Amino acid sequence: MSWIRNYWKAGYRAYTGEKIDVYFNTAICQHSGNCVRGSAKLFNLKRKPWIIPDEVDVATVVNVIDTCPSGALQYRHK
Repeated sequence: MSWIRNYWKAGYRAYTGEKIDVYFNTAICQHSGNCVRGSAKLFNLKRKPWIIPDEVDVATVVNVIDTCPSGALQYRHK
């Protein structure tokens, strides 16, 4: 699991789901808003934790994260 150590060292925080995990790095986020506009169920700024991968299907997680222009959001299938 060296990949997870690399994410942590790079400043990513993990949000775990049953089928997919989401990683977010606030230091490189460009605040484009693609994530929140893409799925308010997955990304909800008024909730803690603000990212809950199990709120939507895996395809939605992948599609929304793939629109992140900075790479601040990453995912890993389980």
